[in-house]
Amino acid sequence: MDGLGVTAVTAIKPDRIEMKNPVNVLRLPRGPDPNSRGFDPTSPRYIALCPSSIPASTASSTDLKSIEEEQRLRTELRERFLRTLIAMTDKQVHFSMYEKVHVQAKFGASDIDVLNFQVSDLQTPLGVQKEALLRCQDVISCSFDL
Repeated sequence: MDGLGVTAVTAIKPDRIEMKNPVNVLRLPRGPDPNSRGFDPTSPRYIALCPSSIPASTASSTDLKSIEEEQRLRTELRERFLRTLIAMTDKQVHFSMYEKVHVQAKFGASDIDVLNFQVSDLQTPLGVQKEALLRCQDVISCSFDL
């Protein structure tokens, strides 16, 4: 303690802290560009996964209006789709699938990419499955009562 009544405190830092449960780190491959900022929009993979009618090249002022209109329409359709998913929750839904298969189930949820639907009490031609995931790519249509 000095003459002003202040005590100096020194912090002791350990050199290394050991983790109780080590965590594995997944290292993803670098992107094709030198800065690894994403994928080339002209690559076949990008074109296959992200089809769009919006051109990747520079647009004129008339193109900007059509791009804005398309984006507005896409936004509206996406919002309607998400509201439909919310309305389907906890309701009995009829799914028409490939190979003329028709099933019914209580809709639970969808994953963020809308690749799978989680359903309960799935009634199939072979019997009832308590819990199941339906791949969205196998579903042709779905309907439910409001």
